[in-house]
Amino acid sequence: MILYEYPFNERLRTYLRLEQLFRRLGELVSRTHPLDHHFALVTLFEIMDVAARADLKADVLKDLERQKHLLDSYRGNPSISESALNAIIAQLDRCFTALSNQSGKAGQALTDNEWLMGIRSRLGIPGGTCGFDLPGYHAWQHSDPTYRQRALETWASTMAPLAESIYLLLKMLRDAGVPQRVAAERGQFQQSLPQGRTFQLLRLRIDPSLGLVPEISGNRLLVSVRLMRVDGDGRLQPCQDDAAFELTLCA
Repeated sequence: MILYEYPFNERLRTYLRLEQLFRRLGELVSRTHPLDHHFALVTLFEIMDVAARADLKADVLKDLERQKHLLDSYRGNPSISESALNAIIAQLDRCFTALSNQSGKAGQALTDNEWLMGIRSRLGIPGGTCGFDLPGYHAWQHSDPTYRQRALETWASTMAPLAESIYLLLKMLRDAGVPQRVAAERGQFQQSLPQGRTFQLLRLRIDPSLGLVPEISGNRLLVSVRLMRVDGDGRLQPCQDDAAFELTLCA
């Protein structure tokens, strides 16, 4: 099954973008080829660009605090495991403390590293990191892979409090949704959203053997899915067939 996710607000868009970048960074750092480590640095700089939004840290801290208050309200409920509840609340507390104790924006400490910022400034130029432009960087790429990995892990660790917080918030949000099997008639599906609930994320799983690509749109009142097929030129064309998929709304 292929999973598609659609955020209903800009805050969730930012969280999902950062999650994708953090996962890519972890994958690239674990490899050993110089080209992988080059793109690990590219990803690190992309994270810094996304995390540069002034209110991002405040938004994450507010969401952590909101989740903690929500879980605190479940204390004493006989249908909820007290030990499991305490464990997740402790995890929220750890993330909140680590992020709040970090001064400035995520990755701000890296801006003091002139060598890194020199590479970052050249990435906007096509082919700007060639050996004749950045001989020091060229030498670094030919250093021992373990040395490069340790350096990348050190630089990435400045982002760890933000990464862990976003991973936790998105996991809790996804776990709150209940999957349902739905059908699109002639490639079209619409569903009205219940009043009084604010959904933040739509998750859609579809069988790849169908060869269909969902185009998703939504607001606080309605979600709409239009199923498309890829034609021979790689363009998306509306599908006229009935098809089923799994839909999850997360509040």
